[in-house]
Amino acid sequence: MSYKNVVIKAVNLAIQKNLSPVDAWERVVVEEFPGSKESQKKSCPKNTFLGLCEEGKINGIPSGTYTRSIKNKRYALNAIKILSTNSALTASELWKEVLKKETDKNKVPNSQMEVVLALWKIGLIRK
Repeated sequence: MSYKNVVIKAVNLAIQKNLSPVDAWERVVVEEFPGSKESQKKSCPKNTFLGLCEEGKINGIPSGTYTRSIKNKRYALNAIKILSTNSALTASELWKEVLKKETDKNKVPNSQMEVVLALWKIGLIRK
């Protein structure tokens, strides 16, 4: 059970069933975390994924309007830029690099980089 699995399954479901990324995420997160409403409702990983979708950064998913999140989308887009020059970073290392561009240097990660790295590692990110 992880957001890495959720995001990969959500992309595949969105593409295969022609679902919006929002609907795909909602379906998969319930399957992945059946006993945890808190995990199902967690917004940071979801909005990271939807922000990337919104910007047309995920292969097979058209750009569109999927989230109102500004920060999580920004974190994800900055993470992609960083990964383009150093793809060997761990989630925690990547988060530290992303925070260098933020005013709140003490922001605690909330699975955002796990989502980005999962997509990056299997080649689903459009650079």
